[in-house]
Amino acid sequence: MKPITALSPSSEPADEPISFFDLKAQHARLRTQIDIRLARVLEHGAFVLGPEVQEFERRLMSYTGASHVVTCANGTDALTIALMEAGIGPGDAVFLPSFTFTATAEAAALIGATPIFVDVDERTFLLDIDDLERQIKKVRQKGALKPCALIAVDLFGQPADYDCLAPLCEAEKLLLIADAAQSFGARYKGRVAGALAPVSTTSFFPSKPLGCYGDGGALFTMDGARAATYRSIRGHGTGDAKYEIVRIGLNSRLDSLQAAVLLAKINVVDHDRAARAATAAAYTEGLSDCVTTPTVLPDRESAWAQYTIQVDRRDDVQAALKARGVPTAIYYPRPMHLQPAYERWSEGEGSLPVSERLSERVLALPMHADMRPDIRARIIQAVREVVKG
Repeated sequence: MKPITALSPSSEPADEPISFFDLKAQHARLRTQIDIRLARVLEHGAFVLGPEVQEFERRLMSYTGASHVVTCANGTDALTIALMEAGIGPGDAVFLPSFTFTATAEAAALIGATPIFVDVDERTFLLDIDDLERQIKKVRQKGALKPCALIAVDLFGQPADYDCLAPLCEAEKLLLIADAAQSFGARYKGRVAGALAPVSTTSFFPSKPLGCYGDGGALFTMDGARAATYRSIRGHGTGDAKYEIVRIGLNSRLDSLQAAVLLAKINVVDHDRAARAATAAAYTEGLSDCVTTPTVLPDRESAWAQYTIQVDRRDDVQAALKARGVPTAIYYPRPMHLQPAYERWSEGEGSLPVSERLSERVLALPMHADMRPDIRARIIQAVREVVKG
């Protein structure tokens, strides 16, 4: 890479600011439908687990093909509930990628289980199955922990290789959980994210492919008994009667206002995914000769929650793009196994080299469904100017 210079007079930012996410533009498109939905909630007054929540759960079942959907307060709780239902806790090992958001590891740690960090593939950012097998073997040889679950993360919107992971988990007696927080709407071999594993979870945080105006989450499964337990856990562990407490639970219910927003937004989830895919295709075409662009495997369709390139001198590139009016984000600047909160379970620096290398090189470009072609052209031009000089 040539030296990265300060902003030159000829490359001043255009007047119109560039949004990293543009939730305002999406709201403007859907304002009428959202307002109607919210007004109904305000009229009937059932603000927690109201009729919109049940309707939204039915819509999620129809969209994903999952037999049962249980909504909850957020994506972290969804993961925690999945592990709690399986009886996982102290003495149990939960395998998960190190290159991910903290929620994945946090859910395991919160219930007293031990997160076992696994490296990822440098091209796709997804779980490295060879390293997973090594980590499972290592845990079994040490004998101190019982391998119990694998959380596969669909990072940046691309599903993991579930047809490969499923038989491995079956042979190793691991519960396979798909962390689909970033992949709602994605496809794996023609199948929709949400029904790719025995248990899937997602998040409806505002910036997700399907996002509400606060926090929200959901669990997906084909198992009715499992779903019934999820419902109990999300509501303080209640049984058949309101004040019958049959297990330790959480207070983790989706509110009706958020469900109302999501009912309006789910109608455009495929439209918005296609729009993000068009932006991703333009980025790849315009940048593949000067940066490392993300790889989506032929049997998959990404939800494009993020578009993440890899560059040398990442911090300098980010600063130069900011000077040109292009916002960026770093997902993630430090892998989980090197975070202070998880050091007791880590083998330290150098133990997961791909995750460590990616954390120094990744840079996410603006990505949303309302990006105009002229805006993405400005972004592509700016990246080329900064990287190529």
